Amino acid sequence: MIYAFLRAIVVLMSFIPFRLSQALGKMLGLGVSFIPMERNAVAFENIQRSFDGTIDRNDQKKLLRKVYAHFGQMVFEVPHILRLNSRNLDRYVVLDQEENLVRAIRKGKGVFVLTGHFGNWELMSAAMALRFGDGAVVARPIDFPPLEKLMLGLRSRFGTEVVYKQHAMRKVIKVIREKKIVGILLDQNVDWYEGAFVSFLGRRACTNKGLALMALKMGTPVVPVFSLRQKGGRYRIVFEKEVDLTITGDKIRDVEENTALFTSIIESYVRRYPEQWFWFHRRWKTRPYSPLPETFYSGPRLS
Repeated sequence: MIYAFLRAIVVLMSFIPFRLSQALGKMLGLGVSFIPMERNAVAFENIQRSFDGTIDRNDQKKLLRKVYAHFGQMVFEVPHILRLNSRNLDRYVVLDQEENLVRAIRKGKGVFVLTGHFGNWELMSAAMALRFGDGAVVARPIDFPPLEKLMLGLRSRFGTEVVYKQHAMRKVIKVIREKKIVGILLDQNVDWYEGAFVSFLGRRACTNKGLALMALKMGTPVVPVFSLRQKGGRYRIVFEKEVDLTITGDKIRDVEENTALFTSIIESYVRRYPEQWFWFHRRWKTRPYSPLPETFYSGPRLS
């Protein structure tokens, strides 16, 4: 019942002209930015700590409002995946340097697409499936089942297989061996045993090392791809050159250095277009140390 209701809303939203959708979404996002919420505080703290000494507090607040405006627009843009097809694709996106991906595909080893929760990654995934055929994307299931079912339908509309993060490696390897494209969003926190601590926006962030492990083991090219919101309303999907992996023969070193390399690529986009990154995630939740409990400071001290 809830799913049917959500689906009906999404279908109705898809009929709103794209530019009008973006205007409505911007208003929604700006309105929500004034509501005191936990995630609001998380996002602002992330911005503060990432740009401390670079921009002042007022500019940090302005950036947070821009972030809300962007993601408000995204809420209204995603339903247009239902209207997307090969004939109207250029109304929504512009493909920039797609020859970099084509070159990687021709190697016949599958392709890992390195990206993050940046721009409109959902629209980007749909556009790429239309352009280059079905592939897969690694995702975390949404905690609300009706919404998860709805998003699963949108994500798989053009044949994209959704691989859930838990125990994903075996499935991803299978897809790569079928010489397909696999999208991996490498900008979220993981537990210490899943990741490597690498620098991200000036702080050590625990980052999934699975991409580095698989790329090194299988010789699969890694191509960074990001969607950028343009002034005219469309997104520019940028296909960068294949990443030149570090290979020294020391497995631990290679995994850590390549994970750091992948993260630095994502960081470069976040620094250039900070309003288009998902600041609401607790990216630095896992720490490279174990903090002492608060009671340690208030307990008895030895003289």
